[in-house]
Amino acid sequence: MAQYKLGVEVVGAHDLMPKDGHGSASACVELQFDGQKFRTGVKERDLNPVWNELFYFAISDPFNLPNMHLEASIYNNNKELHSRSFLGKVRIAGTSFVPLSDAVVMHYPLEKRGLFSRVKGELGLKVFLTNDPSIKASNPLPAMDPLSNQPPGNPNAVPLVHEHKSQARHTFHSIPKEVHHHNYHPQNNPLPPGPINDQAPPFVQYAADPMKAQPVPPRIVRMYSSASSQQPPEYALKETNPFLGGGQVVGGRVIRADKPASTYDLVEQMQYLFVRVVKAKDLPAMDVSGSLDPFVEVRVGNYRGKTRHFEKKQNPEWNEVFAFSRDRMQTSVLEVVVKDKDLVKDDFVGIVRFDLNDVPTRVPPDSPLAPEWYRLVDKKGDKAKGELMLAVWMGTQADEAFPDAWHSDAAAPADTTVIGAHIRSKVYHAPRLWYVRVNIIEAQDIIMHDKTRFPDVYVKALIGNQFMRTRTSQARPNPFWNEDLMFVAAEPFEDHLILSVEDRVGPNKDEILGRVIIPLASIERRADDRIIHGRWFNLEKPVAIDVDQMKKDKFATRLHIRVCLDGGYHVLDESTHYSSDLRPTAKQLWKPSIGLLELGILGAEGLHPMKTREGKGTSDTYCVAKYGHKWVRTRTIIDSLGPKFNEQYTWEVYDPATVLTVGVFDNCQIGDRGKEGNGNNRDAKVGKVRIRLSTLETGRVYTHRYPLLVLHPSGVKKMGELHLAIRFSSTSLINMLYQYSRPLLPKMHYVRPLTVMQLDLLRHQAVQIVAARLGRMEPPLRREVVEYMSDVDAHLWSMRRSKANFFRLMSVFSGLFAVGRWFADVCAWRNPITTVLVHVLFLMLVCFPELILPTVFLYMFLIGLWNYRYRPRYPPHMNTKISHAEAVHPDELDEEFDTFPTSKSAELVRMRYDRLRSVAGRIQTVVGDIATQGERIQALLSWRDPRATAIFVLFCLVAAVALYVTPLQVLVAISGIYVMRHPRFRHRLPSAPVNFFRRLPARTDSML
Repeated sequence: MAQYKLGVEVVGAHDLMPKDGHGSASACVELQFDGQKFRTGVKERDLNPVWNELFYFAISDPFNLPNMHLEASIYNNNKELHSRSFLGKVRIAGTSFVPLSDAVVMHYPLEKRGLFSRVKGELGLKVFLTNDPSIKASNPLPAMDPLSNQPPGNPNAVPLVHEHKSQARHTFHSIPKEVHHHNYHPQNNPLPPGPINDQAPPFVQYAADPMKAQPVPPRIVRMYSSASSQQPPEYALKETNPFLGGGQVVGGRVIRADKPASTYDLVEQMQYLFVRVVKAKDLPAMDVSGSLDPFVEVRVGNYRGKTRHFEKKQNPEWNEVFAFSRDRMQTSVLEVVVKDKDLVKDDFVGIVRFDLNDVPTRVPPDSPLAPEWYRLVDKKGDKAKGELMLAVWMGTQADEAFPDAWHSDAAAPADTTVIGAHIRSKVYHAPRLWYVRVNIIEAQDIIMHDKTRFPDVYVKALIGNQFMRTRTSQARPNPFWNEDLMFVAAEPFEDHLILSVEDRVGPNKDEILGRVIIPLASIERRADDRIIHGRWFNLEKPVAIDVDQMKKDKFATRLHIRVCLDGGYHVLDESTHYSSDLRPTAKQLWKPSIGLLELGILGAEGLHPMKTREGKGTSDTYCVAKYGHKWVRTRTIIDSLGPKFNEQYTWEVYDPATVLTVGVFDNCQIGDRGKEGNGNNRDAKVGKVRIRLSTLETGRVYTHRYPLLVLHPSGVKKMGELHLAIRFSSTSLINMLYQYSRPLLPKMHYVRPLTVMQLDLLRHQAVQIVAARLGRMEPPLRREVVEYMSDVDAHLWSMRRSKANFFRLMSVFSGLFAVGRWFADVCAWRNPITTVLVHVLFLMLVCFPELILPTVFLYMFLIGLWNYRYRPRYPPHMNTKISHAEAVHPDELDEEFDTFPTSKSAELVRMRYDRLRSVAGRIQTVVGDIATQGERIQALLSWRDPRATAIFVLFCLVAAVALYVTPLQVLVAISGIYVMRHPRFRHRLPSAPVNFFRRLPARTDSML
């Protein structure tokens, strides 16, 4: 395997600080990485120097690359005084290094070296990784005078490595960007001899690629996790620097453009041609019967959009908007054609043509463009009968007409079968959910048909598809329960609470004794734990009975219940680990928002084909984002594996400990598959991204490409990358910091807590209600989408998740284990100097115990300061190493994707059951050992072993007297010195206290 090398191309600097006393500077760049140092040539008296010099560093340990840093320092060389002054530095983390194919020139702002340093300007570098065996690492800089950077006699030469003593050593020159590719060989491409000017060659272009008519591509930086959770580079996060509406994003800062910033400043501005077809009048009759079925066809090149048609109407009104992407337009003429709908062939009525060069541009918040009447003409250009009211303008996605418009990038060039309702972008608001608490107290005057037996009476409660029941009671005639039943209901309340009293007369045979129907809208609401007064409800017979029988029954059966809508809880409709909203249901308990979350969905790249169309793999992609009650859905981009959405959305933030979820899906409701399935096809999931707001810095713009990692039965698979721009803005820093002292959930979760079983059941019901409500909207947000975004199956058993959680637990305790091993080495005197210092520190803390807590907190403070420079600069993302998704067994994946209940064969289920028994057996052994140690502690004073208890009691008496007369500090010092005694004074056998404790009895003898 070829050794990895780090390539660094020093391009140039801009706007440096003058330091030579004459308003200029003679600058050179010094690079340091992995113990190696290189230096460029000196550019005399130039505040905007250009070097174009290339270096290669040898990487000693590629696995330690995320912990390395590249440091580039700029110095001003003063030949007269033989000194140099600091002009600034750039420090680039190893997590930012990318392959050569992804590397671009980036201009980094110069940083200070100290508090009183004065620096300004930028340094242009191109940093990349390569493992090309033909490229050798540069020779490191020898120990020499810092000013002897150029060979004497040729002051204009710009060598990258200034040693020319041996022909075997490489000599690097200024290389044009066109010849800098992955297979570049310095020896095979020598430059003509002679001096090289200080100025850059005229054919070297760094501003733009001559083969592309677009801005400089953004910098892509791979974000690696810590060494303990390192995963393959293709699964890592990539930082980008796109040109957005507010300017270019570099390092989380927005560099403002010359033009004014748009309100959509987190997405790339996309130009669209908007055509609003309002109505027509005085259209001619085309059929023999004198009728007309008009519709309008808008044509821009190969793209065609059609309005709906009207039956027999000569003055139709459409009021539909069409949006054509300007980047895809290959013509300068817009044609708006009025046609007559016919079974065989649509008839031509008239046409209106526009020159796109004359179309006006509208920039919000300008008022909408007023539509105009245009006279229709025939195919020859002569006037035809009828007029058409249109409005045509150029705009961006910030236009108010954009969300409801028909989009050319959401349909194939000649596609007329696309269902518009399934491709438009929409914003959804999930219904407000309530917990319904039903306290079944008692019933009176139960009338039994069979009075010779004891009844088994219970109450069944039903709300929509949810039903619960109380335990059975055999009391007659007034059964008593006093049980709480919890349900989930959504506003507006469409279902009713149905309570029925039933008697179990036999196996699987129940008889309804009476029921009552209570509208949910009439139920009392509460926001705290105040007592709700009970109410008596008369039960009604479920079927009609004889009137004479009703007269004989003097007393009607009654049911005593307390029922209320609990608004003090937060109804969990998603996994508790990924909650996006923690507010209670009752609005009067809501606190003011603490910030604003802005999300720009830029696009996706490298998507895996999800379907086949016309013999090639393709995908019809849309995104869904969820935060709080607000769900958003982008428009569907048809036939594209690299869709560009460029849609921006905002949410109010009430708690930083929440999670934003963005999912990518393939639309299966359009085209041939949509017709075959009649709307029953399930949209395929491509992947999702979770971003926790508490990990974001306020005010910073995060632009990254997130890998879409999905676990399939065949293993983990990367389905593509999702490009997002995120900004979390704080309206009040004090309120945000105050949130960290508040309980995570509302007060009712602690005053009257719900059990884990209740929360799981209620969460499942809440997801089903939300999915049903969002599925009724237009366009519908399908059930599989809501369930995938809400992690509805996160509670199901998975061997892979169990192993992942175990290794997470071991990682948490790894620090304690490391401290234990270190202390064992101290006690074993592995390093006598360290052991002596620990003894001294221990005696100091014993003599001055008041220094213990200050020392601990000061130590943690210093650790926090030290870790600040290594703080994460990017949001966390899904990690295959932590998820234990790389080394998982195929059978474990097959078990994870199995349905519930299982659909596998009996032999396979038996094998998995045996495997689960073996795992549970090991867990059972560990739990039993822990219980044994606890029972031995209890046995010290229980006299279960009379001799052991007598010894321990006598020891306690002696210890009490000794501790009374001996200062505590002396006792602690003696104990510490005894524990850390030299191995010469130790025995290999266990100590007497340990032997005594292990001999104590436990209850294992009493177990069957």
